[in-house]
Amino acid sequence: MTTAETQAQPSNWNVPNLLTTLRIVLVPFFGWALLVDGGDSITWRCVAFVIFTVAMITDKVDGDLARKHNLVTNFGKIADPIADKAITGMAFIGLSVVGDIWWWVTIVVLLREWSVTLLRLSVLKKVVIAAADLGKLKTTFQAIALGGLVLPLRDPDLPDWMEVPGEVLFYVSQACLAVAVALTLWSGFEFFRGVWQQRASLRNA
Repeated sequence: MTTAETQAQPSNWNVPNLLTTLRIVLVPFFGWALLVDGGDSITWRCVAFVIFTVAMITDKVDGDLARKHNLVTNFGKIADPIADKAITGMAFIGLSVVGDIWWWVTIVVLLREWSVTLLRLSVLKKVVIAAADLGKLKTTFQAIALGGLVLPLRDPDLPDWMEVPGEVLFYVSQACLAVAVALTLWSGFEFFRGVWQQRASLRNA
């Protein structure tokens, strides 16, 4: 590597990496807030929603900043997908614990997410797999569904005027979750197919 190439490498100490690290740090706090009193605390479910929302916003912001200001680092390439899967994985597991998501859905989604993430990291230096539009759409539906379900939409202690809007939003979130699961499986298939095709091309080159 030349001196110029070495100087061109951005420092790991930058805002995008700080935001990524923040998301990782927020994961246990989010999980704890979601599960206080077995998930029956209206206050703490709302706190969990705020933490989840902040995490999803920083996910968008840190990627945009890294690309815009040429701050993409090896640390960011590794830590960013881990942070994303950690916060959404905690949401899936926590919501299954409190009974708002079936366990089989959580298991299927997490198997897909972590297998893709681990494979992406394992071939990082040999094969470049950019985030596809289908994957971005999947992430959007996951964020909407999980964010909605984290809220205490069906808590019996909610005011009467919240009962109908809460039920509607709950089922809208469940519908978004169904779409997210379908997109998760399809985008996973597309990803593995893309890796297979690129590896075949490298072998034939």
